[in-house]
Order: sequence, then C-alpha cells, then structure tokens
Amino acid sequence: MYREAGSLQSPPAAHYQSINMISNKKGLLALSPLIVFIVFYLVLSVIAGDFYKVPITVAFMIASIYAICISGGQPLQRRIDTFSRGAGSNRLLLMLWIYVLAGAFAASAKAMGSIDATVGLTLHTLPPSLLLPGLFVAACFISISIGTSVGTVVALVPIAAGIAHDTGSNIALMVAVIVGGSYFGDNLSFISDTTVVATQTQGCKMSDKFRVNSLIVAPAAVVLLIVYTILGQGIQAPTHIPTIDMVKIIPYIAVLIIAIMGMNVMAVLTIGILLCCIIGIAEGTYDLYGWLTAMGQGITGMGELVIIAMMAGGLLELISEMGGIEYLISRLTSRVHSKRGAELSIATLVSLVNLCTANNTVAILTVGGIAHEIGNRFGVDNRKAASILDTFSCVVQGLIPYGVQMLLAAGLAHLSPVQIIPYLYYPMGIGLSALAAILLRLPKKYS
Repeated sequence: MYREAGSLQSPPAAHYQSINMISNKKGLLALSPLIVFIVFYLVLSVIAGDFYKVPITVAFMIASIYAICISGGQPLQRRIDTFSRGAGSNRLLLMLWIYVLAGAFAASAKAMGSIDATVGLTLHTLPPSLLLPGLFVAACFISISIGTSVGTVVALVPIAAGIAHDTGSNIALMVAVIVGGSYFGDNLSFISDTTVVATQTQGCKMSDKFRVNSLIVAPAAVVLLIVYTILGQGIQAPTHIPTIDMVKIIPYIAVLIIAIMGMNVMAVLTIGILLCCIIGIAEGTYDLYGWLTAMGQGITGMGELVIIAMMAGGLLELISEMGGIEYLISRLTSRVHSKRGAELSIATLVSLVNLCTANNTVAILTVGGIAHEIGNRFGVDNRKAASILDTFSCVVQGLIPYGVQMLLAAGLAHLSPVQIIPYLYYPMGIGLSALAAILLRLPKKYS
C-alpha cells in the first residue's frame, strides 16, 4: 500500500447489481491478458530451466500488445489511449515518483557510507543468530508506526541487503524478511490506508477491526518469529564489521523518525536526500558533483521498475475497461449460499481484484460495497469482514511480482522480484492463517 490523495468512498453495491451478467466468453477474454502474462513468463522459464532468463519487462510487453489487440469494438487509437491512461494515471505517477526518490536516496546514502555505518551498528548490536528475527521485528514495528509498507521497504531493504552481503547470507531471504514484516503494519496499523478503507466500507470501528485482525494474524507472526530464529542459527559472524560512524547514520535515523511522525513518504525521502548531501559534503565523502552523480545512478537504476510499473498499469486499465473486474465480481457473488461461503467469496473477490489492480487499497475500495452487502445478507460480522478484506489484499499484494513494494525492494537490493517471492513467508503465513479462520469459524466470538 502507498498513500494517495482521493476519496475513500467505495462504489455502491447497487452499481454491481445494475451490471448485466457478463458472458463467460467475454469475461474470460477480458481477463486473458493477465493469463497470457503469467503463462508466457512461467512456460518459457520452465522450458529454459531458469526463472531469470525471461525478462519480466518482455512478458509485460507481450501481454500489453495482446491486450490492445483483443480489446475490439474501438478504434486502435482509442485502445492505445486507454492503455496510456492506465500507464499515466495519478496513482501510478505517484508510485513512480517514489521510485525515483527512493533510488536517489538509496544511492546517495550508500555513496556517503550511510548504509555501511548502519549495517555496522546492527552487527555490533545483534548477534548473528538474531539478525533475521531482529530485522523482522524492526520491520513490524516501523510499519505499524508509519502505516505504510512502502516506507518500511525504503528504510530497511538497503540495510538488510548490506547485512546479507557482509555475513554471506542469502540476500533474497534478508530482503523478504523486510518485505514480509512491512505488511504487518500495512495490515494492522490504525493509520494504514487499507485499514481506513476496510473499516469505512464495512461500517466498523478501527479498534474493533484491530482486535479481530490481530487474533487472525498473530499466530502466523509468532510462528514466523520462531522460524526466523531457527533459520538465523546458521548465519555466520562477518569477518569484518564496518566501522561505525554515527554521523553517517543520521539520514536513516531521521528518515525513520519523521516517517513515524506521519510525514508523507515523498517528503521523507526528500529530507533524507538533503541530509545525505549535507553530511556527505561536510565529511568529505563526496563533493557536490559526486552527490549528483550518485543520485543520477540511483534514479537510472530504477528505470526497469518504472517501465514495468507503467506497462502493468496500462495492461490492468485495459482489463478493467473490458469488464474483467466486473466479471469476477458478478460470477463470484452468484455462488454464495452460507456464512462460510460469504467470507470465502469476500476473500476471493478482494484477492482477484488485487491481482488485477496491483494495489490493495484500490482492491478494497472496488469490492468494499459488494462485500458489505454479502456480509449483511449472510450475517457476517462486519469486523471480521473488514479483517478479511484487509488481510487477503495484503497477502496478494505481498506476493505479486509487479506490486509497488516488490518492485521497490527488488530495485533497492538489485534482485529480480522472482528471487524474493519464495522467501515471503509472512504473506504466505497470514494467508493460511486467515483461510483457517474462515474454514474453522475463528475467532469464535466474531464468527
């Protein structure tokens, strides 16, 4: 999730009732570009025996061209305009600005030695066996404090990657610990957009939703903390610990503090960049031109992510324009017959729409109205309905390779998103925990 201005009003349920049932043929055709992307990427990767041989940018390009070709009934220029509208939406451009600022901050901080100093402090403070659980707890604390997974990823992924490098650990695992922990707060924080939207659309208090949601995901968090403690036993102490220069740690400390105070993530990153400039030049780490060069390299390094995000935005806009999301909603809501089925349909709806929009806040907004109606019709507790919406949207957002958090983490750590996904234990864990809560009717008081 990332913050954006705009209304938090969910489309009314009556809007979906007024939509004529879309035929299976038309509905599947509308969703087929996403299927083409997944199949193209997976099939070629399996044939090659290597999931890193197929550039994800090419997979999105093929799927985008296919989507423009099949969205008939309109002139070609109109279809291209629709794609361009999605690729250049305000929501997407905000995400791209975050990419640019994050790249500039990460590169300038690294060039002045801020990351090395922070890594050194962490290695001095925590024994090697506690690095994994320590990073997870830090990500959980920061994300619940600032209410955004993006801010947590920006602050901690470079540090995690540096620790992995110095200890000879699996970089993808270290980064996944941060990405997973960032969804702890995204899912539970009182100032998270997903919490605000989920509670507003379901008509319940944030405190009530927090109680139910925490009961659902707490088992997964506790189990995962134990797992990370066990996995961390194999981490070796580094042969060389970077020198701790407390002055160089100031940009990261400042970024964390002002983010926790609730400042906009773009303003946070801008302040971090300026602090790197002041401290780096004052300490003689680089001059003005060295600072500008470092920022330029960081921004350029985010180029591939910008391209992926824009093509994904255009592709998903075409899917929505062709009625793909409406088809999902109409088909799934027609099969609800019980309270358990109602909860499962709410979970499935928000998951599939999140898959199509790559934004958990937008996914909750899209299905919130119909989810509320389903809940009322079958007696689902609105506090549990809000928890289901929020949790499953975070699960999908945390696992898709084209989500803003995953792309940002991959860019900052110089990895492919596919390298990180197998180690995202927290999104997987809360998904299983939430599914068990539905099937086993837990928590009993709210089921």
